[in-house]
Amino acid sequence: MMVIVVENAPPRLRGRLAVWLLEIRAGVYVGQYSRRVRERIWSDVEDLIEDGDGVMAWTVPTDQGFDFATVGHNRRMPVDFDGFKLVAFAPRTPDAEEP
Repeated sequence: MMVIVVENAPPRLRGRLAVWLLEIRAGVYVGQYSRRVRERIWSDVEDLIEDGDGVMAWTVPTDQGFDFATVGHNRRMPVDFDGFKLVAFAPRTPDAEEP
């Protein structure tokens, strides 16, 4: 299984994803494809994301059970920690809004 979540994605990318995957919520796409197709879909996301950002998670036969990749500007960055992929947060930039 694979899941792709995009934010601020252009309509062209959202349409392309909807052709291959089921959009179960706005910007959340799921599907079950081979590695080759998954990599092709992710290549489209990387090429078409523009100013948006996205993450893709998919199942793999490891202890963690999944892997993920990110694209675009996001504070969350994947970090390998002793064989496990975790998420680290980049520091806030001075121009970022406070919640």
